[in-house]
Amino acid sequence: MDSVNPKYYSVTQYNKAIKKFLDDKPELSDVHMEGEISNFKGHTRGHLYFTLKDEESRMSAVMFQGNASYLNFEPKDGDKVLVDGKISCYTATGSYQVYVESMVLSGNGDLLQKLEELKAKLSKEGLFDDAHKKAIPKYPKRIGIVTASTGAAIRDILTTIKRRYPLCETILFPSLVQGELAKDDIVKQIKKAQEYDLDTLIVGRGGGSIEDLWAFNEEIVARAIYECPIPVISAVGHEIDFTIADFVADMRAATPTAAAELAVPNIIELASEIKQKQIRLNKTIKNKLDFENQKLDGFINDSTNVIKHKLKNAISMFNQIKQNHILNNPKDIFIKQNNSLELLINKLELLNPLSVLKKGYQVTEKNNKVITSVKELNKDDDISIRFTDGFVKSKVSEVEINE
Repeated sequence: MDSVNPKYYSVTQYNKAIKKFLDDKPELSDVHMEGEISNFKGHTRGHLYFTLKDEESRMSAVMFQGNASYLNFEPKDGDKVLVDGKISCYTATGSYQVYVESMVLSGNGDLLQKLEELKAKLSKEGLFDDAHKKAIPKYPKRIGIVTASTGAAIRDILTTIKRRYPLCETILFPSLVQGELAKDDIVKQIKKAQEYDLDTLIVGRGGGSIEDLWAFNEEIVARAIYECPIPVISAVGHEIDFTIADFVADMRAATPTAAAELAVPNIIELASEIKQKQIRLNKTIKNKLDFENQKLDGFINDSTNVIKHKLKNAISMFNQIKQNHILNNPKDIFIKQNNSLELLINKLELLNPLSVLKKGYQVTEKNNKVITSVKELNKDDDISIRFTDGFVKSKVSEVEINE
């Protein structure tokens, strides 16, 4: 090569050269590899993309739809598999990968085996029982979040809470969420959160492979969540991801965003609900007032009728009293009574024996008894003759009776 005037080649030319170099190696054109699947993704066209790994290394792999259609199982993270294929270079990215032509299961992956064993152990101890689940407060004042301080998870949680329920305060307890040190850091932050007056605690991270999420499958993390007095919402990974933390938490959310939605109410829906309740309350009060007003009107009508009846009776009685002579004009009463008296006097005058005597008549009495017939007298009887102005005493000398 001319060191003074070197010839330059394009990236594509070099990638193609590397691809040709790999393709020409017999030992790379017919490989037989054992490994564990992680970061598995299925394409809508049927192609499969994943990583094959062991304890020390990993390699990208692809299985196109034509070969994948012959699989007798559904690949997933953690599956330990035996693959046949070739290793080549993908010139578009310059990366080398194994192109899988056939694949069979070689048994469960070590991580999945550990996961199932721990799940069985904790389940037997009762850590997953519903009886231990605490209710998530409906209207929290303060929420704690144990997750990484950067990344989509914390951003989605904070954005969702602020949008749905801005009245709620949030406190971040930043933690490692991946790697060997993550489990201890998560436990530390869960315990630290208990020093604050929190209504709810969200523990989680975004999605990833089973290795990425493994810290949330650790026993010490599970026990820290179980022993936490604060209601815990687990938000680890995406919808298809499940960890031990999901089973032991008081509530499991499919994603960090879903955790925030479960943790707080929607203030718009809450305002609408309050308005509807206010409308129903006002209607109830109005109906109650209308009912009581109807009762009051009934009482008033009844009372009015009673009062009218009593007043009518009182007026009638008063009119009767007015017509009574006691309430008449005293002068009229005197005149009327005087006329009556004169009439009586006149009648008495007519009946008064003395009035007869004034006309020249006398009244003869014997033993204080008026004599009305001569037959009542005898010779020598003592009699008294009454005049208007006195009387005389006499003795009967002779009695003569007219025939």
